[in-house]
Amino acid sequence: MQSENQKRILLVDDHELVRLALSEMLNRDDDFEVVGDAATADEAIVLALKTRPDILVMDIDMPGMICFDAVDQMHKRLPDLAVIFLSAFFHDHYIEQAIAVGARGYVIKGDSPRTLFRALRAVAAGGAYFSKEVMARFTLDEQGRPKPSGQTVNSTLTHREVEVLRYLARGLSKKEIARMMHISVKTVEHHSTSVMKKLDIHDRVELALYAIREGLAEA
Repeated sequence: MQSENQKRILLVDDHELVRLALSEMLNRDDDFEVVGDAATADEAIVLALKTRPDILVMDIDMPGMICFDAVDQMHKRLPDLAVIFLSAFFHDHYIEQAIAVGARGYVIKGDSPRTLFRALRAVAAGGAYFSKEVMARFTLDEQGRPKPSGQTVNSTLTHREVEVLRYLARGLSKKEIARMMHISVKTVEHHSTSVMKKLDIHDRVELALYAIREGLAEA
């Protein structure tokens, strides 16, 4: 029997085992009730309009409609719907899109169940919650809070800096990069130093690993 303060949750994930495990876990908590689950973003839109949940917990990498487009559509019909993305991935472009569609939370699948419950309770109380790995990618203001724009560290890089980062990730020397980009070695060094400072990275190996993780090395 649903209590007055119980929050209704809709789960969206293309893996049935994940949906079943989350549903079982959440339904054991008196503060939450899972009112439905969907395997795709398309299904989620239909189910959200039917069940009118308080909170949507949604995976990002699923077949069919892009999840961010689906959330955008849902918010037009259900403006009070609170969204928490639950994903194995936390690339900057995912985080930026999540913030752009009004997500109030972003939790990593590798986090403990406690983290998801913290996010749900924070969102249920009108607040927001982001995993530590996600928070680390925001640019912060003087008080150490994410800037309202939701800008990530990666998005602060200029086009030239990203270009230099791509070449560094491919193992090119600064001299080779200068020749490829038709700029001086000194300019390459300037861009390289700027990138490392912005990303808080201190050597080329770490820089290359970052670029590979973000999919920049293949581009």
